[in-house]
Amino acid sequence: MASTRNRKRSLDERAAFLSEKAREVRSRIVDMIYKAKSGHPGGALSAADIVTALYFDILRVDPANPRRPDRDRFLLSKGHACPVLYACLAMRGFFGLEHLDTLRQFGSILQGHPIRKTPGVDMTTGSLGHGLSIGLGMALEGRLRGDDSCVYVMLGDGELNEGHVWEAAMAAAKYRTDRLIALVDRNRLQMDGCCDDIMPMGDIAAKFRAFGWKTFEIDGHDMRAILGAVEKARRVRGRPTCIVANTVKGKGVSYMEDRFEWHGKCPNVEEFACAMKEIWGEDS
Repeated sequence: MASTRNRKRSLDERAAFLSEKAREVRSRIVDMIYKAKSGHPGGALSAADIVTALYFDILRVDPANPRRPDRDRFLLSKGHACPVLYACLAMRGFFGLEHLDTLRQFGSILQGHPIRKTPGVDMTTGSLGHGLSIGLGMALEGRLRGDDSCVYVMLGDGELNEGHVWEAAMAAAKYRTDRLIALVDRNRLQMDGCCDDIMPMGDIAAKFRAFGWKTFEIDGHDMRAILGAVEKARRVRGRPTCIVANTVKGKGVSYMEDRFEWHGKCPNVEEFACAMKEIWGEDS
C-alpha cells in the first residue's frame, strides 16, 4: 500500500527524497510531451511536487492491486495535466515506464486526458469542473463502506470558473464529508492568459472557508509544507478540507515559468535540451 517506510524518516529526509523524485517526474513530463509532439507541460509541471508527494509518501495505494477497495483515491480533475499523473503511476509500478513513450498515440493506455482503462486511474477526467463532484461521491461511498480511505481531488484555479465546482463544494459541506481533500493548483494562469483577467476568483481560500471547508494555504513547491498540510487535512473531522497551493506554471523550466503560452505547447529540439539541463541542474 502506502510508502510507510518513507513515513518513518524525518520530515527533512522525506522532503529531500520527494524533491529528488519530483525532479525525475518533471524530466519525464517534458520527455513524454516532446516525444508525443503534443501535450500540456505548464500545468503538469506546476502540479509535479504535489502529485509526487501524494504517490511517493501519502496515498494508500497498491500497484499490484489498483482497484483495492480500501485504497485512497486521487482524481486529477484538471485532466489535461495528465503527464504528471502518468509519470508518477509508471514510477510507482502501476505499468511499465515504456508506456510513457506512447502518450497520446492511438490505442495507447495513456491518452491526452486520464481514462479508467489506465492502471491506477480512478476516474476518467478532462471535462473541467466535474472532478470534485465525482470525488464527493467516492468519499460518501467510503463512509458507507466504513473504511478510512481518503479522496484527493486536484483542481486547477482556472477550473474554478466552472459553477459545478461550487455546487459540489456546497454539498460536501452539507454532508460533512471529512474524507474529501481538494487540492487547488493555484498557478494563476490558464490557456488564454491570467486567471484574474479572464474571470477573477478573488481569495480562493476565503471562498472555500465561506462554503464551510477547513482550508489551508501553502507554497505548492515546498515539500515540507505539502506534507504538513496533507497530514493536518487527514485529521480534520466533520467537514471537507481544501489546500490552496500557490504554484508557478511551468515550474522547473525557466522559459516556461509564468508563461500561459506553455499551457499546451510542445518544446522543439533546442527547448527540450534546455529543459532537461535545467531540470537536472546541468551546466549548459
